[in-house]
Amino acid sequence: MIKVSILIPILNEVDAIHRLLLHIEKTISKTYSYEVIVVDGGSSDGSQNLVQGIKNVILVQTEKGRAKQMNAGAKIAKGSILYFLHCDSFPPTDFDLEIIKQVDKGNLAGCFRMKFDYNHPVLLVSQWFTRFNHISCRGGDQSLFVAKHLFDKINGFNESYIIYEDNEIIKRLYQEKQFVVIPKHLITSARRYRINGAWKLQYHFTVIHLKRKLGHSNENMLNYYKKNIS
Repeated sequence: MIKVSILIPILNEVDAIHRLLLHIEKTISKTYSYEVIVVDGGSSDGSQNLVQGIKNVILVQTEKGRAKQMNAGAKIAKGSILYFLHCDSFPPTDFDLEIIKQVDKGNLAGCFRMKFDYNHPVLLVSQWFTRFNHISCRGGDQSLFVAKHLFDKINGFNESYIIYEDNEIIKRLYQEKQFVVIPKHLITSARRYRINGAWKLQYHFTVIHLKRKLGHSNENMLNYYKKNIS
């Protein structure tokens, strides 16, 4: 029987996770079985209490680090399809049906197109490119679905990555020739762009992408991120 496991890593996101859980309840089709697993990396803002108070939501507590958190959630997931979702990204209506439809076609991994909740020129250009099925147009904010057996085959997320873990696993999925972009839009928060400045943050993200392409170490990319991004 088909079951979708929705996995959401959090760290001090009490407001964002509350909004997302309400959104999921409203937009998921409920046609197929599903479970929601929230993986907390050590929140101190009441996130854990809020999640524990919501019916049918599973709370997992582990070390912080999104790769570690998502692997921990995947380890207990009972679904044949894993759907990794950032807590400030909101998938479209009937997103579970869209995902299942692709898996039934043999497309075992993929994401949605993306729109930001902020109409800045930099972001309008960035979101436009998410329609293309090319690795350079990918990122974790677009969410990620992957069949559980494929996730296990590629050994999940690489926990040596503190940042860039989404792009790293997506690269391996492209190497497996298993990636599709669903032509429906997920809405994601532009809060980091508002805090850091859209032009400035896009520049720093571009530098990190180039560092990865040029073979810089994970530590080097992380140090650059910590130094330049709030």
